[in-house]
Amino acid sequence: MEDLQDKPDKPLTLTDANLDEAIARYPFLVVDCWAPWCGPCRMLGPIIESLAMKHQGDITFGKLDVDTNTATAQRFSIQTIPNLLIFKNGQKVGDIIGAMPEAQLLKELSAYR
Repeated sequence: MEDLQDKPDKPLTLTDANLDEAIARYPFLVVDCWAPWCGPCRMLGPIIESLAMKHQGDITFGKLDVDTNTATAQRFSIQTIPNLLIFKNGQKVGDIIGAMPEAQLLKELSAYR
């Protein structure tokens, strides 16, 4: 299991076991719920990596494989992937579903600030 670090510059690997700690720790957390077999998820991966680097210290990104973390998928009723869970100050404030270009994703995220 990955240690949760301060101001990561890359997406954290999140699991059923460490998700609650991440939600509590990071004021603005975006969790990319994905699966290795999902084409749109693989397209979104590099965008999430880029945003994590560019917004280090402001937005924390995590990746959660729904195939190996089924409790989280059930807890948040994830039916479609990619599904970004948006957490602000420990509370889930929204979802962004589907892959999109980096600029559009950033615009969508800004609505939750």
